[in-house]
Amino acid sequence: MDTRERSGSESVNAEPVLLGIDAGQTITKAVLFDPGGRELAAAEVPTRVESPRPRWQERDMDALWRECVQAVRTCLGRARLDPARVAAVGVCGHNDGAYLVDEALRPVRRAILATDSRAYRYAESARCPERAARALAVTGQVPFAASPAAVLAWLRDHEPESFARTRWTLFCKDWVRLRLTGAVATDPSEASASFTDVHTQEWSVQALELFGLAALSDRLPPILDGAAPAGTVTDDAAEATGLPPGTPVVTGAHDVDAAAIGVGAVAPGSLSLVLGTFSINQVVTDAPCADPRWQARSFVRPKQWLHMSTSPSGATNLEWAVRRFGPWRPDGAPDYASALAGAERGRPGHGDPPVYLPFLYGSPHSDTLGAALAGLRGWHDRDDVMRAVIEGVAFNHRFHVDALRERLDVRGPARLCGGGARSELWSGLLADTLGVAVEVTDAAEAGARGAAVLAGVGCGVYADIYDGVRRAVRVARRHEVDAAASAELDDGYARYRAVVEALLALPASAPRPGGTGGPAGGDRT
Repeated sequence: MDTRERSGSESVNAEPVLLGIDAGQTITKAVLFDPGGRELAAAEVPTRVESPRPRWQERDMDALWRECVQAVRTCLGRARLDPARVAAVGVCGHNDGAYLVDEALRPVRRAILATDSRAYRYAESARCPERAARALAVTGQVPFAASPAAVLAWLRDHEPESFARTRWTLFCKDWVRLRLTGAVATDPSEASASFTDVHTQEWSVQALELFGLAALSDRLPPILDGAAPAGTVTDDAAEATGLPPGTPVVTGAHDVDAAAIGVGAVAPGSLSLVLGTFSINQVVTDAPCADPRWQARSFVRPKQWLHMSTSPSGATNLEWAVRRFGPWRPDGAPDYASALAGAERGRPGHGDPPVYLPFLYGSPHSDTLGAALAGLRGWHDRDDVMRAVIEGVAFNHRFHVDALRERLDVRGPARLCGGGARSELWSGLLADTLGVAVEVTDAAEAGARGAAVLAGVGCGVYADIYDGVRRAVRVARRHEVDAAASAELDDGYARYRAVVEALLALPASAPRPGGTGGPAGGDRT
């Protein structure tokens, strides 16, 4: 298994350091930070994702722990410092899906990821007007295919043995923290994925009953503050990772909340974007605002909310395109840098540019709408297609941001992170597409840094999150809006929306047999 090193330095003083772990859907990262938010060392380990059936996206939970162990141990080794200097550990991870453990705190089955869409018909059932209105009023959101409300209902009907064996319904980072500390918990940002009251920010029996999941009322973990110490590193975890036994581990947060902290977008009205596996567009507010176009979820601070307009339609589209169509490096590996350079050459207006819909793994419009490439002509080449791909991803971000701007007080500039933020072409394109300045911070790993800031608050390195952001976050570059490019992209966005609407008007294909479909009975979501 490969690990990739991004930084390493030899410690020259004895100040405390903070470890942030970010367990994403495809990569697990461990990063050490000093109190100024600067990376001391980092390691990342690819995570194996399995797709045994169409729409299924799963991974082995024990394998995830082994990958986390390798990332932490490698990171500590690269830092060349005394592990006793690690003052605390923070963990973040992807939300939604399901990480289920039994009475012995062992996995019930493979984890279901947020890119899984087997439960799409359950989500469609929840979108009927009456149910959608009830879900919005109670939970601040309407379930999508990978929401716990849909996934757990699917398991109830299709894997009743797994459902019955479940003692705790956890999220990704909760599983990692359980292995570190032996303690079961979650935080408000993760808990609000389906089953908390949007106003009280506590577990809601009404929400469970709404989705036919009242049986889970005693299987939901305690909710602790994201910066609260949730346990300490056990002897077994210490032996595996190289962390000292007894090191404090805070509860942590959903990775998008951690990313908002890591880029400094924590004040009410702050807009932050994640250009990664998902297209994530989010605004912090002091009051919830329910709308079917986004999720009004709890932020890491009490009585604040993170309004997230998201879809699994992000930068992975470029990865997919390059892996299948090139270019490739001499060693046969995908050459993403050359693909982006080609996209720079495939400028808008180059002979009626093609339109790409980035819906390989789902869309914000319908779970039945897939990706598409429209308007392709004989004179187009791979550069034009790559340009269409990155524009399509940017246009999808605009769809989400426009929705948020309609009802919320959204203040610029936008803070951007995620793998796509490393591309100046892509981040500048986002500024022109959205019509708002885009800032990229010095955080190579915003989620891990946000998790480390929570750890710093929990152990007293920072007074609070604002103090952590003030000391740890710096803007590395800023992209202003180019008026001419923005006007041209407005035309491109109009064509993009026209293609979306045209495909939505097509009749849906009949469902195939095979047990990945919808609810087994009447009112069950």
